[in-house]
Amino acid sequence: MIKKVITISFACALSLVAAEVELEDITVETKVGSEVIKDVSGDDIKSADLGEALFKQSPSVSLVRRSGIANDIRVRGQKKDNISVTIDGAKVHGACPNRMDPPISHVLTNNVDYIEINEGPFNVEDFGVLSADIKVHTIKPEEGFEGEVNLGAGSFGYQKAAINLRGGSKDIRFLLSASTENGGQYEDGNGDDFVGQIDRNIKEGLVSPTAQYQDKYKDLDAFTKKTLMAKMFWNITDNQELKLSYTANRSDDILYPSSKMDALYDDSDIYNLEYIAKDLGKYSKELYVQAYQSEVEHPMSTKYRVLGAKMYMTHALTTQTQGAKIKNSFDLDNHTVTVGLDYSLRNWDGGYYKNDNPLPATKFHSIWDVDTENTAFFVEDSIHMGQVTLDLGLRYDRTDIDSANPTQASNNYDELNGFALATYQANKTTKYFAGIGKSSRVPDAKELYWVGSMGNVIGTDDLKNTVNYEVDIGVEKQYENTTLKAKVFYSKLQDYIAYNASNVNMMGASVNAYENVDATLYGFDLSGTYVATESLYFDYGMAYQRGEKDTPLRGQVGTDMPDIAPFKFNAAVNYDVWDKLSLRAEVIASDSWDNIDYENGEQVLDSYTVVNLRASKGFGQNFEVLVGIDNVFDSTYTVSNTYKDLILLSTPNNEVMLMNEPGRYFYTNIKYKF
Repeated sequence: MIKKVITISFACALSLVAAEVELEDITVETKVGSEVIKDVSGDDIKSADLGEALFKQSPSVSLVRRSGIANDIRVRGQKKDNISVTIDGAKVHGACPNRMDPPISHVLTNNVDYIEINEGPFNVEDFGVLSADIKVHTIKPEEGFEGEVNLGAGSFGYQKAAINLRGGSKDIRFLLSASTENGGQYEDGNGDDFVGQIDRNIKEGLVSPTAQYQDKYKDLDAFTKKTLMAKMFWNITDNQELKLSYTANRSDDILYPSSKMDALYDDSDIYNLEYIAKDLGKYSKELYVQAYQSEVEHPMSTKYRVLGAKMYMTHALTTQTQGAKIKNSFDLDNHTVTVGLDYSLRNWDGGYYKNDNPLPATKFHSIWDVDTENTAFFVEDSIHMGQVTLDLGLRYDRTDIDSANPTQASNNYDELNGFALATYQANKTTKYFAGIGKSSRVPDAKELYWVGSMGNVIGTDDLKNTVNYEVDIGVEKQYENTTLKAKVFYSKLQDYIAYNASNVNMMGASVNAYENVDATLYGFDLSGTYVATESLYFDYGMAYQRGEKDTPLRGQVGTDMPDIAPFKFNAAVNYDVWDKLSLRAEVIASDSWDNIDYENGEQVLDSYTVVNLRASKGFGQNFEVLVGIDNVFDSTYTVSNTYKDLILLSTPNNEVMLMNEPGRYFYTNIKYKF
């Protein structure tokens, strides 16, 4: 089916007769209220971890710390399939049900140009945008020829080398980017590395000694990562462009100290094709066609732990996503209309091994060859009425989910979603906006069908899809030297998918742990800038959200939603001292995390304030040196809570091992352009 869709859509696009008009650069057009983080490859080069970079840049983003790399994110207290992540429009999923390889981890910060964070249900072009979507846009080929070499080093044995080459003519351009990096086990503010953090929990009687690393593995690096990106952009005619790209990620021996397993490796490949034709006629201002495929392979194991000294378990999983999209936009009077078709097919498969031998067939499959197939039609209309712009969107989804396990029920979901977003440009400096929308996401294969290694059925195969009804209201204001953006939101989540840790069998193993519950989520965010002088400027942001279940889960009494991070504040002062010397000091602070889902593993976390410093100096036209210190005061703190939908090292009193953040961290990067 997917091959037919891709072939037909691309053939139709190429067959259209193109008018001879100049192809202009594609500009970034985001909806009002969206957040754009620019120049990620230039500013966030501390490591490959894009999740950590977003946490430092945006107050609405909180971090789910799992390791020294490949960390997950939350947006407005939502994570997993409650937010959508695309990389150059391609949908990417991780293979690990324990979120060791989240979608955001499959692209390197060095290769990222800018990122859009779109909060709310105001996207009908992509599948499964429940509460927010993250659009990652990678760097592009350029005319001429240029290159860049980056060499980086940091505390705890971090090393990185990267090269970027791009060039070509007006008609055809190429890009090649490659990198390698590795990092040791970071130390927290107490001076404990990964082994030390586990040791501390063992000594306190909170974690079993079998969770510790074996002596021969205690000095393992935390991760090794290699990446490759290749692109070709071809201007077929003056108004037609073809874009081809390939991205490869190869990570080895990624340690996850607060989990029971570590990743032996994590490999991903992303193939992407985009075709754009402009000004084909009255009813085709721009035709856009995309076809993509992403593949991830992820085996995780107890091999390095004391528990696995004689007998180790491995959980090996793969996932593949294929997708195609075709959309056409045109102007009609004061309307800009876009119509399109969207298709995706995700396969997820996994099984258990003991000492590299598969378990018996009755206990082998964890997620058994599950297909999630989505077909959708969408239409958008942007209506311009003087000072008012009204954006409307509508999307119909048909989703079929099928497991190869004959005992598990297939599921079919039909949903009609949409939004209305009004913007009022009061004057040149003031913009008000308000929107209302409905969005949805279907359960994933883990939530529906996951089976534990003891044969316990953790998934619940009759889950309903989650529906979000949301209202957003905000203002954007520009003064002579200041900008301000404020937004509030209120969300009713119908059939939110929650993990119930109380659902266990006689052996204490989780059974049918996922269930639907209605919930309410609300909050605000505020951000802005202040330019004091030509050399001195400030930026700031803050976000708060609160979530409550309408009723407790079965067998429980609490109603606090999980994963709802507390009030967070980001601020920075930037000073351009003189030619090509820039200084930056930033503060990241959070209130204590005391509204928790205790019955499902969360625990109270202390407030924290962290100071980071950075300086960069350019030398001539080619060299730039950057030095920085994160966590200047070597604080010991934790940003990530311990909701039990992740399998972490448990403690006796319904608590889970916390993972502390890195302590004082020095880093430097040398960049040479040619």
